[in-house]
Amino acid sequence: GGAAIHAPIVSSYNDRIRPLLDAVDRLRHLKITSEGIQLPTIVVVGDQSSGKSSVLESLAGISLPRGQGICTRVPLIMRLQNHHSPTPELFLEFNGKTVPTDECHVADAIVAATDEIAGNRKGISNHPLTLIVKKNGVPDLTMVDLPGITRVPVQGQPEDIYEQISKIIMEFITPEESIILNVLSASVDFTTCESIRMSQKVDRTGQRTLAVVTKADKSPEGLLEKVTADDVSIGLGYVCVRNRIGEESYEQARVEETNLFNTHFLLSRISKSMVGIPVLAQKLVQIQATLIVKCLPDIVRKINDKLTSNIEDLNKLPQNLSSIAEAMTAFMHILGSAKESLRKILLRGEFDEYPDESEMHCTARLSEMLNQYSEEMHRKSGEQESKTTFLIDEMRVLEETKAIGLPNFLPRGAFLTLLQKKVKGIYITPFEFVEKTWGYIENVVVSVLMKHSENYPQLLSSTRRAAQSFVALKKKQSVDWVSDLVEMEKLTDYTCHPEYVSLWNSLMAHQNAFMEILNHHSEPTEMRIDGFGDVDVAHLRGNVAQVQEAFDLKMRLTAYWSIVLRRMADCMGLHLLFSIHNLVNKEMEIQIINEIIGADGNGLQRMLEESPVVADKRKRLNNSVKLLKESKEVVAKIMDNIATLAL
Repeated sequence: GGAAIHAPIVSSYNDRIRPLLDAVDRLRHLKITSEGIQLPTIVVVGDQSSGKSSVLESLAGISLPRGQGICTRVPLIMRLQNHHSPTPELFLEFNGKTVPTDECHVADAIVAATDEIAGNRKGISNHPLTLIVKKNGVPDLTMVDLPGITRVPVQGQPEDIYEQISKIIMEFITPEESIILNVLSASVDFTTCESIRMSQKVDRTGQRTLAVVTKADKSPEGLLEKVTADDVSIGLGYVCVRNRIGEESYEQARVEETNLFNTHFLLSRISKSMVGIPVLAQKLVQIQATLIVKCLPDIVRKINDKLTSNIEDLNKLPQNLSSIAEAMTAFMHILGSAKESLRKILLRGEFDEYPDESEMHCTARLSEMLNQYSEEMHRKSGEQESKTTFLIDEMRVLEETKAIGLPNFLPRGAFLTLLQKKVKGIYITPFEFVEKTWGYIENVVVSVLMKHSENYPQLLSSTRRAAQSFVALKKKQSVDWVSDLVEMEKLTDYTCHPEYVSLWNSLMAHQNAFMEILNHHSEPTEMRIDGFGDVDVAHLRGNVAQVQEAFDLKMRLTAYWSIVLRRMADCMGLHLLFSIHNLVNKEMEIQIINEIIGADGNGLQRMLEESPVVADKRKRLNNSVKLLKESKEVVAKIMDNIATLAL
């Protein structure tokens, strides 16, 4: 490198920044970005043929691959290090290996490495290739060079080349920690550049975008106006450069560049703080230093947070069990904690474990189901009434149950016949309720057991099977019980509830008025009776004696039926609570133990074999913890440097 580039760049300031940059490079090498932690990075973007490679060559003082089509097919991480020895050292790092090279062969070595990473066709890849250049006089800089943006695929390139390149570029320029070095050719209208459109997507105001304008010597007209007007909002400013031409050495190129900007009648008017590769180098070094110092404390915090959370996750994983006794202990622990969760949500109505999952607020959901069941039975009973057929059923049944005997006794057979008909009308509802509630309870029980045994995937299927089979058993018990309940109500009539008589009396209070309307043909034919609404009597005139008896029968049945409906709801509620209580406190444990340890007893044996899922998770977390610990060491060494670097 010549003195032109040397003097302003390498200073004591640089020596203080170097350790920070090394630390960031080490973190990049450790692939800390795989942990979701972004690093401060200078990212180089530009449309194809914007002269991007030439700018990087000028900064590094070496030749990069050139040719038709895309030269850069993978992200190229360039690490430039000022080197005190006059002999340069160059290395490539990729796919976990390090390949030494030299200035004459570096271009071919990059091509070979690219072919190895992205295949030797024209395809591209987001796996990076690192080029390390240790050379006297280069700026201490790390940059990522990305593929040039092309709209039209050339021979042999994939059809969606533009989409593929865009995706890689977006991946690198989106993080707030990236500085975008946008390479623009002086000959184009900046506002139409793809690279500008992309950087504006992620950096509206341009506060992290710096522009380099190449080919200033080819299109000097209007360049001053372009960079002054700043139509494309480049927050970090512009630097205009002239890259080397033909066989010039890098030293000659610098001299030519200085001459151009000093003497050209248009270009010499551009401020000296905006022209030349040395200015670009110095600007980049400064931006990089500021960026690193700004980002590092955050990176340290993120490393610590991530490390803590990964260690917590590791501790939550099940211990590797080494004996049947250990497996038994772990299994009983799962069972105990699942039982406690179920007691909370099914019996006590505490849902601190499931604050936002209303499906798991079981006491509330079951209470709603019971209310719906009761409403459904009332609705179905009401459907059996009609105002135009009032008392018709009762009269027909009285007709068919009359016998030789005194007239003023109500035949009991008539009452039971009507009662059975009413029970049949709601017969299916209690069975539907049992079906629905046990379906719900099964989902809850399975879900809780799955949650508590998730660390032992090898238990999941047998636990699920056990839960389903014992819930099926409980459901069958409920169905049998409901069957008895309904048959009891059909068979006979009984209540000791005083409400039966009082309700019957209050309903009978309407009888006189009812009979009066019936006897006075001039009266209206409708009257209102509590509990029945408006009833029509027109169809009953002419059979007064039997109507009176039918009225009495209907009111007895109505009074008794309201007690039956309540009894069926009450008993159902009590039965349900009793069944759930037994399920959670007694039966579940026995059933699951039988299923998992029972017959073949190999459930515990299976617990000793770590499942691939858990083993995989453990391996991933261990790798991650190892990486984060190494990263932590890297940054610990330089945190003191940051304190002294009050930039």
